[in-house]
Amino acid sequence: MAITMAQALNTALRDAMADDESVVVFGEDVGPLGGVFRVTDGIARDLGDDRCFDTPLAESGIVGFALGMAMNGFRPVVEIQFDAFAYPAWEQLVSHVSRMRNRSRGAVGVPLVVRIPYGGGIGGVEHHSDSSEAYYVHTPGLKVVIPATVPDAYSLLREAIADPDPVIVMEPKKLYWSKADVALPVRTAGFGNAEVRRPGDDVTVLAYGAAVPVALEAAEVASDRGRELEVLDVRTLVPFDDQTVAESVGKTGRCVVVHEAAGFAGVGAEMVARVQERCFHSLHAPVLRVTGFDIPYPPPILERFHLPNADRVLAAIDRLQWDDQPDPRWLTEVPA
Repeated sequence: MAITMAQALNTALRDAMADDESVVVFGEDVGPLGGVFRVTDGIARDLGDDRCFDTPLAESGIVGFALGMAMNGFRPVVEIQFDAFAYPAWEQLVSHVSRMRNRSRGAVGVPLVVRIPYGGGIGGVEHHSDSSEAYYVHTPGLKVVIPATVPDAYSLLREAIADPDPVIVMEPKKLYWSKADVALPVRTAGFGNAEVRRPGDDVTVLAYGAAVPVALEAAEVASDRGRELEVLDVRTLVPFDDQTVAESVGKTGRCVVVHEAAGFAGVGAEMVARVQERCFHSLHAPVLRVTGFDIPYPPPILERFHLPNADRVLAAIDRLQWDDQPDPRWLTEVPA
């Protein structure tokens, strides 16, 4: 049966709540409305408004409330309505949620999940299309996961809810309506495991979230041109799967990282560093990045130019050093 990513997330919440009465879901408009993207559709009606309920429009208060609940026996799942709306809760996440286990010398865990719809591709205006994953990745004490497939959406959310520590689940808004034939419940690879979505021998392409379909589209075109791209879906940014990435780059000798967020100091920069530290002697060319531009998110009419696409990925592939292209153009050209 074909279901959407949003439906898979909804089922994951329902199943987790059925299995464990300590799981509660709350946030802005998640109750009767079912959330802006309808991920919580029908949960309050079916499981009760004491298990799934609306909150005031105060993200810092929402996460602070969830922190207190998590410290006292509950497993709260918080929905932030849009990515940039999470910034008022930043102080709670950095100063308290992420530090509580360390602060208490392991005595107090925080089994808290913060769901954040993120990224572009839906024609959203400013504050509705940010890719803010680097902030969370840079915060010790937080796990950060990003599904790119319908089965992963279900499985990663279930694992996040069961985790004894705080997990940020970044949900690509552009993929909420993507579909797959899958029978739920399903369990995919756990945290810390990247997945090869397409095998190849010439270039490793690292991607996550909505960048994965872009990488796969580029791989299809590249194959027609004689280049076989190995597309790795990173899946969990923290913990990061260094082993699978290094094995792939060791095989291909070339690597391109793709993500929607701005390039400067983005997650891709950390991936590049880790690849070059572990695979330096296997590399035939510098590791390149294809990212959003270093600007605030543009208005909807311009987002198609801002977001990485298959053409930009293919342009990066062409800039790599190849035996049949003796002129190493990557030495002189400015990266896209």
